[in-house]
Amino acid sequence: MHLEWLEDILAVAETGSFSEAADRRRLTHSAFSRRIRAIEAYVGVELFDRARKPVALRPVTAEQRARMAELAGGLRQLLADLRRGDRLSGERIVLACQHALTASFTPELAGAVARRLPTAKLRVRSANRGDCLTLLLSREADLAFVYRLASDGPPLRADYVDWTDIGDDRLVPVFRRDGAEAVRAGLAEGRITVVAYPQTVFFGDVLAREVFPALQRRADVLRRVETALTLAAQEMAAGGVGVAWIPQSLARRAVEDGRLADLSDRLPACDLRVCALRLAGRPSALEAFAWEEAARLLR
Repeated sequence: MHLEWLEDILAVAETGSFSEAADRRRLTHSAFSRRIRAIEAYVGVELFDRARKPVALRPVTAEQRARMAELAGGLRQLLADLRRGDRLSGERIVLACQHALTASFTPELAGAVARRLPTAKLRVRSANRGDCLTLLLSREADLAFVYRLASDGPPLRADYVDWTDIGDDRLVPVFRRDGAEAVRAGLAEGRITVVAYPQTVFFGDVLAREVFPALQRRADVLRRVETALTLAAQEMAAGGVGVAWIPQSLARRAVEDGRLADLSDRLPACDLRVCALRLAGRPSALEAFAWEEAARLLR
């Protein structure tokens, strides 16, 4: 029985719905249904009472629910321990980085690690801020690099987490350079079209708290497109879809090349800090080097 199969069964048991379980497992509903049928075909019995709403485990399955949860937890811990053991050998490190940081500074950090230890293996997990912190806490990553608002506290408050600010950045509004004057003209007329982020991700929350309230006092804001990816938002701004707020470090090259114009002279912007986080304890030499090198690169 695969770990993912146990997690699929438990997801249905906990949600009482195949569709909600599929969402939790980050699968399409059709793919999840196929996997459930494959599990039942392998086991040779029906696991769920589909006639009931919400969906329930059949009695024989329900009797084994606690055992399945225990097995799934044990397998997850085994995987984490095996991965952690490999990294503790000193030649493998996993970084969890917010998407924008993955693009802006991780290549330089990877180069520095390769020069320091040519045999080292570096894995970069690019994710939104919440998932980066989860990867760190679950020991699936050794270091996490994320943004925080300059006015906020640390991303995690816990005695078992070390954190430090390693650099400054700024969330700035950008748009294609040859359309910048049109944006300014529209703003003068009380309207602006933007590329927004979902409020469930970090930059979406930042825009909702720090940018849009001030902007909406000056203009009607049309959210033309919504995306969780800063790189996608930047390309949409370059394509003239709408004004996007991008970390300055990520947008700098496009601004210098003339593809984008920085409109922070007319539109709200906000200060960011780049944080490094790790679980407290004695880091490997490679972890310690990556921690210090990241701070050097962002000074």
